[in-house]
Amino acid sequence: MNTDERICCIALTLCPGVGVHKAKLLVDMLGSAAAVFEQRRELPALVQGATDKLVKALDCPEAFARAEREMEFVEKNGLVCLTPDSKDYPRRLYQCPDAPLALFYRGNTALNRRRVVSMVGTRRASDYGTKFCADFLHDLSTLCPDILIVSGLAYGIDIHSHRAALANGMDTVGVLAHGLDRIYPSSHRKTAVAMLSQGGLLTEFLSGTEPDGYHFVSRNRIVAGMCDATIVVESAKKGGALITAGLAVDYNRDCFAVPGRVGDALSEGCNALIRDQKAALLQSAEEFLKAMGWQPSAQSSGEGKAVQCELFPELSPEEDRIVCLLARGGKQHIDVLAREAELPVSRVSALLFGLEMKGVAKAVGGGMYCLAK
Repeated sequence: MNTDERICCIALTLCPGVGVHKAKLLVDMLGSAAAVFEQRRELPALVQGATDKLVKALDCPEAFARAEREMEFVEKNGLVCLTPDSKDYPRRLYQCPDAPLALFYRGNTALNRRRVVSMVGTRRASDYGTKFCADFLHDLSTLCPDILIVSGLAYGIDIHSHRAALANGMDTVGVLAHGLDRIYPSSHRKTAVAMLSQGGLLTEFLSGTEPDGYHFVSRNRIVAGMCDATIVVESAKKGGALITAGLAVDYNRDCFAVPGRVGDALSEGCNALIRDQKAALLQSAEEFLKAMGWQPSAQSSGEGKAVQCELFPELSPEEDRIVCLLARGGKQHIDVLAREAELPVSRVSALLFGLEMKGVAKAVGGGMYCLAK
């Protein structure tokens, strides 16, 4: 058996009847996909609910053969296969119960940026929606340029968000509903190529995968899961953007919607999200940064350390490091804090608990923390 963790992760999701949820659960419990295969015969004793049927499903040479072919494609085409043990795997995404075990990526930006935001919406964007994308990202790039913008490279709001990000010097990542052997729609190829040097392209799908409808629904969970917040710019009463918004809410991520006129078909979805309190009303970049607790870059350049030391002189050096990171980056995930503080997640969890007890920091759900007001 091939013990390359990348190949094992790909193969595990290809085994019949396993699926994304079960594959992630098995890896979480045994520590790696390779361990799942190595200990497959002992699974009924090791994992509650594991059956002989599952053991039989994991004996799948065809899955390994397909996974090996995919890794040949990855290496031949300069791609990267990201698995949960990779430092570049999106840590926010892995907190989701249905996170994929293998992601395929090509680009030049880190997917674990301090601030990551998705912008989604209808494929039939109006002038109102496209203008909001352009104006919002222009203002955001001025106030807080280090935000990574994520969308789905689809027609409408998606592609306008990518192009507005590129035009304003912001990195942007497109999450695809097919393999990296193609670009769909083909009319977006020029934008996709530009994104490779100012962002990137990401997918969970193997080469040769067609952009079928249900793949777009699956893609939406990655768009929502890898981000701190999702912004819905325009949406009809039904549509993929509303699915993404619902997933963001389920993942305890912030969700925002741009309001529209009453009776406007392309704003019915956004207005409903706001009415049902599933999304906060969004009108400007300044409003968004305030809601997220993210200070504009000009106000967060190097002042955090001095201010925090003065306000909280009783903090230990490790606590002070966490506080400074929160002061600089606003609301942040525990995994991001651990990476930037260069401390184990278990240690950061203990430090955050202590800071909560001191009234310095607070948990805001979904593994996210911010400074107490």
